[in-house]
Amino acid sequence: MGFSENFKWGVASASYQIEGGWNEDGKSPSIWDSFSHKPGAVYEGQNGDIAADAYHLYEKDLDIMQEMGIKNYRLSLSWPRIIPEADRKVNGAGLAYYDKVVDGCLKRGIEPWLTLYHWDLPQRLEDKGGWRNRETVDEFAVYAEAVGRHFKGRVKNFFTLNEPQCIAGLGYATGEYAPGLKLKPEEVFTVWHHLMLAHGVGYDALRKEVPEARISLASTGKLGYLKELSGDIPEGLKEYSFRTTDRDGNGWFFNHQWVFDPVCRGHYPDDPGSPWAKAAAAVPQSDLDIIAKKPDFISLNIYNGHEIVMDGSGHAGEAVRYNGFPRTAIGWPITPEVMYWGTRQIYDRYGLPIVISEDGISCTDVISLDGKVHDPNRIDFLHRYLSALKRAAEDGVPVEGYLQWSFTDNFEWSKGYSERFGLIYVDYRDCSRIPKDSAEWYAEVVRTNGENL
Repeated sequence: MGFSENFKWGVASASYQIEGGWNEDGKSPSIWDSFSHKPGAVYEGQNGDIAADAYHLYEKDLDIMQEMGIKNYRLSLSWPRIIPEADRKVNGAGLAYYDKVVDGCLKRGIEPWLTLYHWDLPQRLEDKGGWRNRETVDEFAVYAEAVGRHFKGRVKNFFTLNEPQCIAGLGYATGEYAPGLKLKPEEVFTVWHHLMLAHGVGYDALRKEVPEARISLASTGKLGYLKELSGDIPEGLKEYSFRTTDRDGNGWFFNHQWVFDPVCRGHYPDDPGSPWAKAAAAVPQSDLDIIAKKPDFISLNIYNGHEIVMDGSGHAGEAVRYNGFPRTAIGWPITPEVMYWGTRQIYDRYGLPIVISEDGISCTDVISLDGKVHDPNRIDFLHRYLSALKRAAEDGVPVEGYLQWSFTDNFEWSKGYSERFGLIYVDYRDCSRIPKDSAEWYAEVVRTNGENL
């Protein structure tokens, strides 16, 4: 017993991180085009003008996927490539690129999963306030309708948004990501609320155009775990995972409940520890009705969590990480147990099937003397996390799919090209591709449906 017979194994990417072609075929600037050229915004002044050059090398990437036996590919669309100007006219040349990618997937037996918004907001909208301005919600509805209408019959799996936590929190609270603003919490909630409204109107537009669509939005956030992979979920663990904390000073926006409570339950969470609590209580019912569009599956981007210890009275506290606790190259803790306990807690709370829409590791990959890229740390990481996910499936969590982050190395936002998450190495001098050892290992996982774990 393990993963279901029709389990969806795949890989994932994002438009600005891989495409390049930043001003080709009528595309207008996005906030990341602007932000990455701002002095000091990105590591060593790097930008995504070329990235992994997938705009020109997509056939090569799809060929590698086919060789690996990959059957599902999550990619995002560049909004300013599809609707570049304020006249709301669809850019045929921009859509033509995605036609080639989607049709190339289908020709190779790969199912495309489309993310409408993975952070590259048209700069023309940011100039009018971006996600602070409710007009952006209306613009998103137009965009979603155009996408649904165009890809009807070819694409059935859609994500409206990727990680509202990063859009609002890192883009408008800490300023680490585009557009680089540092707003007060109540102003950040306005951004958040508009993102939730965008999910609602985007969901409606996609459902209208593609009635058979399966629609979700990808969330990331704080999740606690226990060291043992068995037993009931303690109330203290759920209390920890679904309440706002400010442990690291600015991470109060990394919470799953602020996404899925309004979307699945029709109201913002009862979370008095959040600086958004007062503003959320004032939201009119009419807005909540727009937002409350329950996804067909829960999408989780899971990279790490925090071990929880229970005291004698059932209260949860964070375990102190020992000196030298294992971390990835980007500095994130390695905590495979969160894949088990995180999915169990989310399913327990929302009762919907789960797709892992992102999971992976940044490593210090190099081309070795033999011309290959050996990445045993990535193989070990994925083996541990996937084994924990398999255990969750065995314990009754309806996990439907796993989309590894990421297929190729790419532009890692404010970290530039300093971090490598890919199964495929990209030599940025010429954007040539070298499959890493992990690509071969993951291909075997896909081939055996995880029986080799």
